[in-house]
Formats: sequence, structure tokens, C-alpha cells
Amino acid sequence: MREILAPTQLDPTATSGAVNPLPGKLPIMIPMMVAMAFLMEQLDSTIITTAVPDIARSLHVTPVQMSLAIAAYVLAVAVFIPVSGWFADRFGARRIFISALAIFTLGSMLCGLAQSFEMLVAMRVVQGVGGAMMTPVGRLILLRSFPRSQLMTAMTYTTLPAIVGPVIGPLLGGVLTSSLSWRWIFYVNLPFGLLGMLLAMRFLASTRESNVARFDFPGFLMVGGGLGLFQFGMENVSRPIVSIWTIAGTIIAASVLLLGFGLYARRVKAPVVDLTLFGVRSFRVGTLAGGLCRIGMNGVPFLLPLMLQVGFGLSPIGSGSITFVGSIGAVLIRSLISPMLRRHGFRFVLVLSALIGSASLAGFALLGPHTSHWLIMIYVFVFGLMRAAQFMTSNTLAYSDMPDSHLSRATSLGGVLQQLSVSFGVSVGAILLSLASIHSHILTPATFHMAFLLMAIIPLLSVPGFMVLSPDDGVKITGLQKAVAEMEGQD
Repeated sequence: MREILAPTQLDPTATSGAVNPLPGKLPIMIPMMVAMAFLMEQLDSTIITTAVPDIARSLHVTPVQMSLAIAAYVLAVAVFIPVSGWFADRFGARRIFISALAIFTLGSMLCGLAQSFEMLVAMRVVQGVGGAMMTPVGRLILLRSFPRSQLMTAMTYTTLPAIVGPVIGPLLGGVLTSSLSWRWIFYVNLPFGLLGMLLAMRFLASTRESNVARFDFPGFLMVGGGLGLFQFGMENVSRPIVSIWTIAGTIIAASVLLLGFGLYARRVKAPVVDLTLFGVRSFRVGTLAGGLCRIGMNGVPFLLPLMLQVGFGLSPIGSGSITFVGSIGAVLIRSLISPMLRRHGFRFVLVLSALIGSASLAGFALLGPHTSHWLIMIYVFVFGLMRAAQFMTSNTLAYSDMPDSHLSRATSLGGVLQQLSVSFGVSVGAILLSLASIHSHILTPATFHMAFLLMAIIPLLSVPGFMVLSPDDGVKITGLQKAVAEMEGQD
């Protein structure tokens, strides 16, 4: 049986020889380049939603069938994220990142050129494969490029797209579809993909691991199959294209595969997903407790546009203009997070943002059709601040104490959990909305209010997880070494 590594067994100072320092070589270009890739990946998971009716008419299918084009992308991302770390170690993070950008860009172009529904679905899978590699490998490049003392600043550049993408995706999709054509929601990726590849070739050093274990193919089949089935089941909870019994059977099969992998991973030297990384407390809290909190807050990009359009009667562009304000809050909070962490530490910031985030979720129940649009925009702005504070802090905490030699495996596992938190947020939001409207098929403002109140409970469940953090967790990020030393001297 494999030994579960305790935090003390993972030396945070250990390096793998693959660190890519930035000796005055425009360090800002690294996070900006990675952020560009993240934004493309995040946008493509939501930008298609507002163009569904136009695409369906163009390709002669029903809007319900178009759900497969949405699910195909998400499924491909879920299946291939776990292997991204191994590919980065085996072939080099720079090579895999550039290849992922190329695959994603090519898939985007072919989606735009699709002349049939089958071709569109197939090319969405190609996009998903590229997106699955871009996100965790991009984060790995970032972690290896900056010292831990500068990691908070660097991580904000890559966390912002994950917050902004789901918010501006529907608005951008509506604008492009209305003013040009639905094909431009895919073509818009081309210049960014090409620019990202050129920047990566120019600024990324070519590094790779010298000793890489054999690829765990059985583990990949279990994890990839389990995650793919699980994502398919959860996607169908909110956008059903199969029967309820098929959904239940899919989720059960996924659970069996993932539980089977948990047992299998204990007996294998180098499993495709390294569960022993949860032995590092900061990673465990940042991904699990942080992921639980994100599930609650990730329901807002799904519930809020629906409430504004169906419940309040706004147009898609009017709704998108209001929800877009939340991304402005996400940008502004970036400069405040680092000082707060230096002053108070991770535990205080995470608990506070979870509590205020929960109250903010419940506060959406106070908004109504007659509420001033300016007041709604201000409220969405404040919620965007709290959502960004939580996401940036938990994402940075997760990798703050991780040894360099374990970073590729950590980013793969962290990427899987982050993807699940997005899917869960939408699915849980849809389930709660269905429960709130169980006595009526009409979605009224009161129905959405009940869903938001129920959703507000989820961030509260993460607070006990955040409370287990100690003052020295993430100390290399917060700069609280002196405070910790003084506390230890008083003991």
C-alpha cells in the first residue's frame, strides 16, 4: 500500500530542476500570456450559450440537441486534465503549452467552419483537449516561474479569467452573434491563440523533468472515464438530453470508477492522479474547502442571468451588461488581496470572504423586477469583489507550500477539482431552481429568490475547513514569517 505523505514529508524547498526563473525578462509577460490562455478556455465554456438558437437553425438541429455541443467541450476538458501534468513532465511544459494553444486554436477555427452538427461536436472535443492542457500546464508554468513571495501577484492574473470568463461569455456571445455571426464566437479565439503561441516561444524557457515515471494508463482510464461520466451526468441535471434513469446510472458508474481508482492508487507507485498531495494541508484546504465555497458562488453566473431575463424581463444584452459589472469588481480586488494576506493571513481572509460571500448570495433574494438597475449593478459589483477574493485566495493557498517537484501533479489534481466546482455550481443551481419551482413550472422572481437563499448555505459549509489553517500555512506568500517566529517564541 502506498504511504500517504504528511506535510512534513514534502519539503517545500525541494526543486525538480524544472524551475524557470525570470531574470528581468519581462516577467509580466508570463502571467499575461497564461491569463490569455485561461480566458479563452473559460470563455468557450459559456460563450456558446447565447448563440445556441442561431447555431441550431444554421445546422438544422433543435436547441435541445445543441446541448451536446456544450457538453462535448466540458467532457473533453474533464477527461484530459488529469494527464496534463504527466505530459508536461515528460515532454516539457513549454512544448505542451504551445501544443495545447495550437490544438485549441485549430479546434476553434474548425468549429467556426463547421457545416454540420456532427463536425461542430467533434471540433468542440478538439477544443476541449486543448483547453484541458492549457489550464493546468499554464498554472504549472506560472508556479515555476515566480518565487513564492511573488506568487500572489502572479496568480491574480490567471485567476481573474476564471472569474471574468463565465460572466462576460454570454454577453460577448450575444454581441458577436447579433452583430456578425455565430461563427465569430469561435473565430475570436484565433488572434489570441496565435499571439499566445508567439509569446510562449519567445519568453518561456524549455525545461523538462529528467526522471518521469511510466504513464499510468489503467489509472487514466478509471479517472478519465469516471470524470467524463460524472460530468455528463451533472451536465444533464441542468440540461437533460437523456432520461433521469440514464443520468442516475451514469453518476453511479462514475462513482464506482472513481472509488475504484482511490483503491487502485494506493497500490501504484506513480498513479495518474496523486492523492497523497492531500497530505499537504494548504493544498487540501485550498482545493477541497475552497472548492466547496466556489460551488456556491459558481451558481451565480447561471442563476443571475436567468433571473434577470426570465424573472425580471430584461433582454440578453441588458442582462449581460449588468452581470458584466461583477468582473469589474474582480479586477479591482486584486490590489487589495496581497496587503490583506500580509496583515491577517490566509485563514482570516478565507473565512471572511466565505461569510460575506454567503450573505451576498442570500442578498440576491432582496432584488426584484422593480429594483433600480443601477442598484442591481452596484450589488453585483460588491458580490464580484467577494467572489474574486475567495477564488484568488484559495487558489493561491493551494500551491503556496507545494514542493516544486510535486507541482505538475498538483496542478493536474487542482485543475480537476476546479473544473468540478464549476460544473457542480451550475448543476446545483439548476437543481435548487427546480426544487424551488416544484409546485409550478413558471419561474417567478420568488422562485429565484428561494434558489439563491438555498445556495447561500454552501459557502458556510466551507468555513470549518478554513478554520483548520495555522498561521504558518502559506507563510511564503503572506510574508508573515516574522509574526510566526514571534508566536513560536512565546510558546
